[in-house]
Amino acid sequence: MTRVCFQLQVAPELLDEYIARHTPVWPEMLAEIAAAGRRNYSLFLGEGGRLIGYYETDDDAAAQAYLAASPVAARWEAEMSRFFVGLDGRPDQAATPLTEIFHLDDQLAAAAARAPHEESTPS
Repeated sequence: MTRVCFQLQVAPELLDEYIARHTPVWPEMLAEIAAAGRRNYSLFLGEGGRLIGYYETDDDAAAQAYLAASPVAARWEAEMSRFFVGLDGRPDQAATPLTEIFHLDDQLAAAAARAPHEESTPS
């Protein structure tokens, strides 16, 4: 599984409309996101229109390709593109990916693997 986090900038003057467009998202677009193999998908909006997105997928390249070929996603992204500042291309294809530097479960698993195994001593 791959965890993907990305950043976009929503034009501050369009924030209210952007939020309204996501409450709710078109049912057919939700279905396409799921069919592409993206799950646990969230968007977080910060001060000034800073948008952070996160999702998990087994094959991000395949998910990207699926959505790039989807007429539903093309319609959605065409309508959404006007909300973003400094973006060249479709938002779902041109968002700036962020580099993951920490994940709790991964580090706990690595720490457990490094921990010395306690040996039981016979009484």
